[in-house]
Amino acid sequence: MVSEILIKTGISFENYSEALNHIADELIAKGFVKESYRDAVFAREANFPTGIQLEEHSVAIPHCEAEHSIKPAIYFIRPDKTLVVNRADDDGTVDAEILMALVVTNPQQQLRLLRTLFGKLQDNSFVTQLLSIQESDLSEFLKQHFEI
Repeated sequence: MVSEILIKTGISFENYSEALNHIADELIAKGFVKESYRDAVFAREANFPTGIQLEEHSVAIPHCEAEHSIKPAIYFIRPDKTLVVNRADDDGTVDAEILMALVVTNPQQQLRLLRTLFGKLQDNSFVTQLLSIQESDLSEFLKQHFEI
């Protein structure tokens, strides 16, 4: 489903826009997305925000259309402080503790990955592990849960 997992923990961002720019910079530099990705992910967030309030935690899942992708990946970021992100389900905001940028190359794959991810995020123990597991163990943990 996904070819690679990128991980960054303890990174500082002033705001969510700075985080999205960082994500775009990294994914473009590593050849996962096209130059058009940056504008597409910002447009997607403006029209369809990706902040999600879970049972005890909040996450953001920035993504855009597959046409801006080159090869599939998940970019998992656990920033050093929460980021205010517009909610996907209403006009409010969440304080996202985790960002999971999804890069997929076909729309059906994107739907499957989103369904899998939403299912996992409903499990509070899974999210708690994402927040507490050491960076060196995160890649293996995510691979086990996302058929990589």
